[in-house]
Amino acid sequence: MLEQTNYSVSNPVAEEKTGSKKKESKIKELKGIRPTAAFIGASWAALGIGLISYCIGLWNADMLLNEKGYYFTIILFGLFSGISVQKCVRDKSEGIPVTDIYYGISWFTTLASIVLLVVGLRNADLELSEKGFYGMSFTLALFAAIAVQKNTRDTKLIDTEEE
Repeated sequence: MLEQTNYSVSNPVAEEKTGSKKKESKIKELKGIRPTAAFIGASWAALGIGLISYCIGLWNADMLLNEKGYYFTIILFGLFSGISVQKCVRDKSEGIPVTDIYYGISWFTTLASIVLLVVGLRNADLELSEKGFYGMSFTLALFAAIAVQKNTRDTKLIDTEEE
């Protein structure tokens, strides 16, 4: 019994043109999703406003140094965890392998930072307006950190594709 083998000769010039057209099409598609300078600036401004406001509030707060350290650690923990979740979700959507354990830990730590903030504020001897201030500045900084990371990743991806 004879096996039939298909041999094909590739045309490098034709493949290069096809690859070039695909790349141009991909770049045009990506340019449509490039974050605008206004959105990038607004994201950075929101991150700065949220984080700086939170830190100024801590600096001026009438609480013990260990309490200030707790709240400062919570915001750093939350920002890092939120960025990790955004990266994992984005990697999964783009088909980049993400281990389930890292994905789960990222979500767990993000939720844990929020719960720790809520529990800390609930039990703190602070005015209700102060508690609301910390909650809102934490939320603003967390959302903005995710937006900044998304913008940075989108811009890097588009710039890499254009090269």
